[in-house]
Amino acid sequence: MNLGQSLRSVKLSAIYSSPLKRALVTAESIAWHHGLQVKVEPALREMEVGELEGLSLVELGKNFSKFLVEWRDGEGAGKLPGGESLVDLSNRVWPAVQYMLSNNKQGEIAVVSHYFVTVTIICKALGLPLGHIQRIRVQPSSKTVLDFSGNRPVLVSLGDTCHLKEV
Repeated sequence: MNLGQSLRSVKLSAIYSSPLKRALVTAESIAWHHGLQVKVEPALREMEVGELEGLSLVELGKNFSKFLVEWRDGEGAGKLPGGESLVDLSNRVWPAVQYMLSNNKQGEIAVVSHYFVTVTIICKALGLPLGHIQRIRVQPSSKTVLDFSGNRPVLVSLGDTCHLKEV
């Protein structure tokens, strides 16, 4: 079963997606089951990693190991060489989340994005420091559910991949 099929019984009012192809394809598979149009949200694109883009683990370890340890242990303020910091990412993504929530007060929404965007949203929603992202794991095509209906957001499920297992 794919992600779209696993969400077919959820009453979605909107589907938002990163403009990147792999997210759009996933969003369209969800939209197909709901008769909805995917709303492309540029703020949901993955974190800009600058000079680290496309490097192998060996190259990362050789050229950026000290920086990566400092970046991992920091609180999200360190900018990747030529890229964004987690703070930059949060400042880009969170206003879009607030916009999506304010424009969809009735019904549930699906947001299709990428790893760093997802864990940044989780941290911000739960009031966790951005340095905690290393403690959160989500896999491609997994489902994470946040409930924003109460006074404070609640993490309902994290990185659910049950729909990917053979039936």
